[in-house]
Amino acid sequence: MASTDTRPSTSHGTSSDGGGPRGTTTIADNVVATIAGIAVRETDGIYALGGSASRALGSVRDRVAKSSDPSRGVKVEVGEVQAAVDVDVIVEYGEPIADNAKEIRTRVTDAVGKMTGLEVVEININVLDVHLPGSDDDESNDESSDRRSERVR
Repeated sequence: MASTDTRPSTSHGTSSDGGGPRGTTTIADNVVATIAGIAVRETDGIYALGGSASRALGSVRDRVAKSSDPSRGVKVEVGEVQAAVDVDVIVEYGEPIADNAKEIRTRVTDAVGKMTGLEVVEININVLDVHLPGSDDDESNDESSDRRSERVR
């Protein structure tokens, strides 16, 4: 969890008025993970975050909770002034993975730095799979359940 001293300093953009300590700001790890997850999802060529098991479990959780988890597939370590991010992604077929990785690093660094003031020192990207057009998991599950219902009637 990041804890930022809010004493006046030029590094955080506050004025230097010599007023003494004004308190601390604490940023939870899940806040950084959410910011990073949203930044990754906004990257072209990224199909999904997380592995197949976490996506399946997350899909069930999303249906029950009626919301999605933007931090799925993202793990962070947050210190007092720095953060490290690990991301598990599935890329679209035909997309240049090296370019996607560079774009992810840029977006995550910019978003986390701008919103939290933390320096992102490391972003590890694990490409777990390639998504082929027309091979959506949801479609295949729907088709197989339709075939079963026709056979059982």
